[in-house]
Amino acid sequence: MTEKPFSGLLSPVVTPFKADLSPDIDRLARHCNWLLSQNCQLAIFGTNSEGTSLSVEERMEIMDALIDKGIDPKTMMPGTGCAALTDTVKLTRHAVEKGVGGTLMLPPFYYKNVSDDGIYASFAEVIERVGDTNLKIYLYHFPAMSQVPFGIDLIGRLIRDYPDTVIGIKDSSGDPENLANMLREYPDFHVFCGTEALLFENMRLGGTGCISATANVNPAAIHNVYANWQSDEAEALQAGISETRTVVQGFPMIPSLKKLIAHYSEDPDWHRVRPPLVKLTPPQETGLIDAVTAIGFDMPGIRK
Repeated sequence: MTEKPFSGLLSPVVTPFKADLSPDIDRLARHCNWLLSQNCQLAIFGTNSEGTSLSVEERMEIMDALIDKGIDPKTMMPGTGCAALTDTVKLTRHAVEKGVGGTLMLPPFYYKNVSDDGIYASFAEVIERVGDTNLKIYLYHFPAMSQVPFGIDLIGRLIRDYPDTVIGIKDSSGDPENLANMLREYPDFHVFCGTEALLFENMRLGGTGCISATANVNPAAIHNVYANWQSDEAEALQAGISETRTVVQGFPMIPSLKKLIAHYSEDPDWHRVRPPLVKLTPPQETGLIDAVTAIGFDMPGIRK
């Protein structure tokens, strides 16, 4: 297994939109730079980035614009998995040519109940068509959303046939036993949990880190657990980030993340989401801010 291009904390960076719902690159770049300052790398175009609501062309343009604004592509793990094989190839090839550290790849997600052979064939086609030894794939296992899971045997087959390309996974199943199984079967595989609620457990079992929605708003505290998971205070630190996660996920996640950024950065234009998502209702906004205030939450350094 190749060495780790990524470890620690990454955020599926939320995507700000202008009034016409086009991506707001300036706000996105500021948020990326704040995340990097908090020891958090950039899983752009993830679920909480509204990645599948962005076209292939938009994602390529955003990647280019962020790099033009001085953001190191090595800090980026863009989501490049699309429903169409050719879209995945086009976006992945562009990302690799731009020098990203790795790609986070959903399986083709429209057709359900497909076989492992079919999923394997899709990834094999992408790898062969991109045809670049710099391609590093992190599988994106999110069965609740994609309904196309990566089983243990399929993961093993991909590792066996493409050991220098398929190097890790984001496990968003939320199932600690699934994390344990993957790490037990493939101890050199780079396993990221998809929620910080499992970060201490993932590290204890030999995992690599965490790719979490709420890293958008609580990166320093989550990174602190990663950096100190072997310390005497690790479980207390874990309890703190789990509490924040529980509060935030009690509301619709993506608009809640944007509301928190808007509130703590004093920038109300952060509230926009693309349909079919909708922003929080006024009572939800009040409830969210009251709930995080009650636990002493803050976002230091986020204000312009």
